[in-house]
Amino acid sequence: MAQHESNTTLIWKVFGFLSLVTIVEVILGIIKPHGLHYTNFLGTSLLNWIFIILTLVKAAGIMWYFMHLNHERKNFLNSIVLPLIILIPYLITLLLIEGGYLHDTLAPLVNWKY
Repeated sequence: MAQHESNTTLIWKVFGFLSLVTIVEVILGIIKPHGLHYTNFLGTSLLNWIFIILTLVKAAGIMWYFMHLNHERKNFLNSIVLPLIILIPYLITLLLIEGGYLHDTLAPLVNWKY
């Protein structure tokens, strides 16, 4: 009979990691440090880039542990991860380009104080 090993400590470590990343995101969203919020880098603020990177880290952690990708074979893992590595930056680039265009076009017509 095979012994079942408990993953309780691993679950708590993953929970702690994901909670820590979420807490950092929430604190940065509430505080909005002036140096990060008003510094542009590649079309958006550094604060937005931090949010994007932290969100991708959380998504990777969720996929790695809760979708059990850490136990999969390398080829299957690459078939899931490589498209995400290509498509997510592509989507972010398109959103930043289109969002910048809409902001520049509609800026005289819209009150942006929200």
